Amino acid sequence: MTRETVRLTMAQALVRYLTNQFTEIDGERVPLFAGLFGIFGHGNVTCLSEALEQVQDRLPTWRGQNEQSMALAAVGFAKAKRRRQIMIAATSIGPGAANMVTAAGTAMANRLPVLLLAGDTFANRLPDPVLQQVEHFGDPTVTVNDAFKPVVRYWDRITLPEQIITSLPQAIATMLDPATCGPAFIGLAQDTQEKAFDYPEVFFDPKVWHIPRPRPDRQAVEAAAEILRNASKPLIIAGGGVRYSLAEEAVAEFAAKRGIPVVETIAGKGGLTHDHPVHAGPIGIVGSTSANALAAEADVILAIGTRLQDFTTGSWTAFSKDAQFVSINAARFDAVKHRAHAVIGDALETVGDLDNALGNWTAPADLMPKAKALFAKWNETLDEHQQPTNTPVPSYAQVIGVLNKCARPEDTLIGAAGGTPGEITKNWKVKNPNTFDCEFGFSCMGYEIAAGWGCAMAQEGPGGAGGTPIVMLGDGTYMMMNSDIYSAALTGHKMIVVVCDNGGYAVINRLQQFKGVPGFNNLLTDCRVQNRENPLHVDFAKHAEAMGAKARHCESLADLEAAMEWAQGNDGPTVLSIVSDAWKWVPGDADWDVGVPEVSNFGTVREAREAQDEIRRKQRVGV
Repeated sequence: MTRETVRLTMAQALVRYLTNQFTEIDGERVPLFAGLFGIFGHGNVTCLSEALEQVQDRLPTWRGQNEQSMALAAVGFAKAKRRRQIMIAATSIGPGAANMVTAAGTAMANRLPVLLLAGDTFANRLPDPVLQQVEHFGDPTVTVNDAFKPVVRYWDRITLPEQIITSLPQAIATMLDPATCGPAFIGLAQDTQEKAFDYPEVFFDPKVWHIPRPRPDRQAVEAAAEILRNASKPLIIAGGGVRYSLAEEAVAEFAAKRGIPVVETIAGKGGLTHDHPVHAGPIGIVGSTSANALAAEADVILAIGTRLQDFTTGSWTAFSKDAQFVSINAARFDAVKHRAHAVIGDALETVGDLDNALGNWTAPADLMPKAKALFAKWNETLDEHQQPTNTPVPSYAQVIGVLNKCARPEDTLIGAAGGTPGEITKNWKVKNPNTFDCEFGFSCMGYEIAAGWGCAMAQEGPGGAGGTPIVMLGDGTYMMMNSDIYSAALTGHKMIVVVCDNGGYAVINRLQQFKGVPGFNNLLTDCRVQNRENPLHVDFAKHAEAMGAKARHCESLADLEAAMEWAQGNDGPTVLSIVSDAWKWVPGDADWDVGVPEVSNFGTVREAREAQDEIRRKQRVGV
């Protein structure tokens, strides 16, 4: 190793380092950082943009329309690439940086890697208070960027140019480690970006990063095998970690060999195709009757790559209080939840070790046929709800049935918030593995269209599904964040956006009334509007056309099917809208613990409180 140096500004050195980081996907060497979403302001345009402009052939910069949405596009990209390649989101200081906090929370909750770079105040403090600086009277070191600390895995502020030599490798290692994977944030002081430093040339040597696969403790594996050998009704819950470990086939083969049904979490849905022989449906609050029935009877639950969110566990009412959990997870924090026997390790490696430890054991022979029968009954329920009719206002299930029919096997369905997650998790029948993205870790309204743009980018090159993102969302979510329709039109990325207009925040209206509160401030007809009987509605097709998309409003299910066929032949973004029913839902059979007033003037609320108390009496107590 020589001691030769190269003199660069901190911003130039940061960019040079990032462009020399690589990884391998499906045996092909690719840049670790596939690109950068950026909105420039005074906090980054003079120095960071100067460095980025010179490397556009190696690190393409994509202009965002909104800081939150462009960072959400980076989240969608990372999910589509199954955490094997990373996008960067870069903003100026103050409000631009603060706009990314929600996206950081989305990446954090979903354990997805995104590198967030934001300008910061002056390290020397001489011009303070600078434009867009928030001053804390008792602590001058605090800036808006401190708001990222609760929602990232790695946080740093660069106040000296040489600090990136140690900070950047730590940020990357954190994002790529399955146990700590999540967003990394680095604040770049404005006056530090400009400073030159003699950086060691070896700092910029090309490096190929590999995602580690930690092996589990042998004793923990043997104990897990013993627990399974004593099970009479075992069940596998496959979470998102199965997909990120690329362990889908291994888990499916293990389940088939051992005769154990597999149910999927929302993040895990899509690891198996809908018709896979071991698949028994999605589990939990927005899950299937088949999966929930199996969960209720299971005596041993093998949870693989899941953090066991309340929507998976029915707020911990979905299982017997005596059931034993065996949790395989790369993260110790997740593996030890709820008195589980923890097997800490990579899903792919650990499932292989567990299979070897089990010898010739298989589950009772009647378990898998029972699961198949329950799943067949669930499929009959889906068919009943998706059956097309001549109704002028179709249900979500009917709309999903049409989209599912028209989707090619390689197309990816994307949803996140409102009524969509429950309905697509129940209704969507996955045709190819890893073509389903329901962001329900943070359930971020506004993720959908942005993620569609990021997912479209991820289809390019190795690791992508190769199809078209189909984004499904409600009118409320569309109104919150839709500017990346324009982004996709500008860049030429293809996606199909389907807007179900049910007149407001319909699923929250459903929850509000289900818990006894008279509906208000959710549906447009229950809000303070000028005309409640006929409130103003947005023409989503015209709005989308104004942003450069091809668009149609669909009057019926038949019209929607024809429009989907048309959309598949278009380039760039296509937006389809259809009025949908705010009151028809595929029913669920799992409980959810939410706050309900202990005292109320509404008799309906008091009744709901009694029902909520009953739910809480059924909960497993975790430690």
